[in-house]
Amino acid sequence: MTDAATVSTHVLDTGTGHPAGGVDVELSVHDGAVGRWSVLAAGRTDADGRCAAFPPLSPRTDRVRLRFDVAAYRSGPVADGEGAGPAFFPEVAVTFAVAPGEHHHVPLLLSPFGYSVYRGS
Repeated sequence: MTDAATVSTHVLDTGTGHPAGGVDVELSVHDGAVGRWSVLAAGRTDADGRCAAFPPLSPRTDRVRLRFDVAAYRSGPVADGEGAGPAFFPEVAVTFAVAPGEHHHVPLLLSPFGYSVYRGS
């Protein structure tokens, strides 16, 4: 096992019953030694709603923030070919603690007027 923690995410649209492809995701890290946030990487969910290509984290990283651009996703085409309409939550930001050497998979479940996150496997 390496000392570097890793992060991945998966976005599912429970309103349509499909993976949420095309959601922009920004990964920011908090350096516990310095005490500040910085953007490490950005990605976009694939057709299966997954964003797994984030780089390993520095061993000094103690917290991570994933920011999901829900507004752009909701205004784009959905399964029936029309936009889903304006997002009640235009952005979802999730901050969580990380442990060295562990993989942290954090799925986001979207619905028109709510969302849920959890630590997956």
